[in-house]
Amino acid sequence: MPLLLILLSLLGLLPFIACGLAALGPDPASATRMVSALIAWAAVVLAFTGGVHWGLVLRETDPPPLMQRPRIALAVLPLIVGWLALVLPLVAPSWLALLLLIAGYVAALVAEHHAGQRDILPARYLWLRWGFTIVAVAML
Repeated sequence: MPLLLILLSLLGLLPFIACGLAALGPDPASATRMVSALIAWAAVVLAFTGGVHWGLVLRETDPPPLMQRPRIALAVLPLIVGWLALVLPLVAPSWLALLLLIAGYVAALVAEHHAGQRDILPARYLWLRWGFTIVAVAML
């Protein structure tokens, strides 16, 4: 795994950590804003994980028909879950959006883990995703 990708992934965890910890602060108004910022960042990053798979699908010249639909679903579902998590606090408590994001991150990781077992994803990518997801879910 290129060092730059590892460093950028680590930097991508900083908003999770900063917003997650700030959401535990004593000022309720500030904590609410930090939860909103955490939800927004988590939704954007979850959508980005789908973009990785979108790029992999586009790169294939002759994809097996049975694999094409699941790969496209893996590319699009994180975006949909992220968007739902962004709008959910408009009609429901924010903790529901956090739970939805946790479920989205875990589901994406499980799907990627299965893809890795079929040699669709490189093992080095999966190690990075496992570490990133553990920290992201812990902060959510």
